[in-house]
Amino acid sequence: MNPTKKTWVIKLGGAVLNNLGALNALFAALATKQDAHYVVVHGGGALVDRWLQDAGFATAKHQGLRISPAEQMPYIVGALAGCANKQLLGCAVKNQLKPVGLSLYEAGVLAKQKLKALGCVGECLEATDSIVPVLLEQGRLPLVSSISFDEQGQWYNVNADEAAAAIAKALEAELIFMTDVEAVLDQNGQALHQLNAQHIAQLIEDGVISGGMEVKVKTSLLAAQHLRRGVYISSWQKPENLIALLDGEHVGTQISM
Repeated sequence: MNPTKKTWVIKLGGAVLNNLGALNALFAALATKQDAHYVVVHGGGALVDRWLQDAGFATAKHQGLRISPAEQMPYIVGALAGCANKQLLGCAVKNQLKPVGLSLYEAGVLAKQKLKALGCVGECLEATDSIVPVLLEQGRLPLVSSISFDEQGQWYNVNADEAAAAIAKALEAELIFMTDVEAVLDQNGQALHQLNAQHIAQLIEDGVISGGMEVKVKTSLLAAQHLRRGVYISSWQKPENLIALLDGEHVGTQISM
């Protein structure tokens, strides 16, 4: 990897897959910023919901994490590592980028079962033996789905925010979460531009931050503590936000130690 180039890990929220215009705009933005390395990590919750519903399965979540029984995993893996990943790949190709579709395993992130009650939901282990630095050196754009494996080859559905944080940690990269909202919001629906550990704990205790956003904020805080730099949460609905963040501007919510 070129040490003079900064590396950014960009996590795309699953809902962006329902908006091809915004998706193309995000990749077009990356195509204009060739002075850095990029890794895109993605989920695809809305797509998974649709596939499971079509197959006749009920879906449930626990503390913002999708319960993933073994019998649902072929659909979850197909939606995330297959359809969603290749949809992103197509948009990247359209914008003259050179994408490579990966699972977390190829990106060096192994998994283990997080909680028995969650089924095949995985927890990230230390990233090792990643192909990502080689791909970045070759000018490729890794697109990483949130599916991983353990050493016995068992597949796991990993929370994409946690996956992005694990890859950023391994690469010592900057980390941006592109989500459905402009920023983390307070109890009055107003944007919070800066959050630290103490403020986050209070907002969670007060019930202002909960569910999927609680997972995202906690993951962002852990990443910020390890990387010793701010981690950003911003909206994919405004591609100009991504350009601004890459240019060093303060957009959305910055999570710091």
